[in-house]
Amino acid sequence: MKAVLVREAGGPENLYIGDAPRPEPAEDELLVRVQATALNRADLLQRQGAYPPPKGASDILGLELAGTVAEVGTGCDGWAVGDRVFGLLPGGGYAEYAVLPGRMAMPIPAILSFEEAAAIPEVFLTAFQALFWLGQLQEGQHVLIHAGASGVGTAAIQLARAVGAVPFVTASAPKHNACLALGAEAAIDYQSEDFAARITDLTDGRGVEVILDFIGASYFEANVQSLARDGRLVILAMMGGRTVESVDLRSLFSKRAHLLFTTLRSRSPSYKIDLTQDFASRMLPLFEEGRLKSVIDTVMDWQDVQDAHRRMGANKNIGKIILQVNGAPGSKGEFA
Repeated sequence: MKAVLVREAGGPENLYIGDAPRPEPAEDELLVRVQATALNRADLLQRQGAYPPPKGASDILGLELAGTVAEVGTGCDGWAVGDRVFGLLPGGGYAEYAVLPGRMAMPIPAILSFEEAAAIPEVFLTAFQALFWLGQLQEGQHVLIHAGASGVGTAAIQLARAVGAVPFVTASAPKHNACLALGAEAAIDYQSEDFAARITDLTDGRGVEVILDFIGASYFEANVQSLARDGRLVILAMMGGRTVESVDLRSLFSKRAHLLFTTLRSRSPSYKIDLTQDFASRMLPLFEEGRLKSVIDTVMDWQDVQDAHRRMGANKNIGKIILQVNGAPGSKGEFA
């Protein structure tokens, strides 16, 4: 099969489409003919040699896919060749074929195209885990979502609104309208505003019950200031550094703060299965109803994968960058 390969660790110019062995599905796996995949920050880090795949996972980039079932493992019940599926992967999505555990596969809602489905798994499952499994976000509570115009950010805004919570976001000023259109209550320009001061004003001094943070060290103190009592700070990445120079523990005690750190890719298969199935049962119907939607920045042919990585690396995207694989895209309700 053809797949996007990496000549050597480094920049986008090292990506190319070449030959790779076609995977064979295990008993509990589906072989999927990939129609679309999507970019994630982890792909850029892996390309640079800074984020190797988990043990046993494909070393081909790509953490999600949408496509059609090409082969069903002998112990994989409930699926048939030709079914439209999408799901989360530990790797291997930038290819003509990939294997997907049957219990992590989700049926593509009839209303969605392959491209729209490919924009869902990584960002919505990450946001779902952070908001509800870890952050315990409830109706009526407030949440601060950093990087609000990112893939996870745009998913988190919608999920928070779906349960009746109130989302605030940080984003650069040109991206504010997109965040507000998705349901953000307020957008804060992290380049020119003190977000902790704005959160104090927006919440009448109470702070927010949950914070989703991708920045890490450089935001730590302001995040603690922004928390309500018993608030949960969920840290998903360290784009702003990993070392906090000093921490006054009194501020954490006074807030009775909960600090939570998480990654999704390295989680056990059983954890990912449970997360996928919980998300599918609670949230997939909302896509059918139009209450949740994919947020797509750009759809590109996978031949243009270098340009796609450059766009994400320059932080130009609002939502997901999609790569079309295996020829023409699949439109709504059509099989490839």
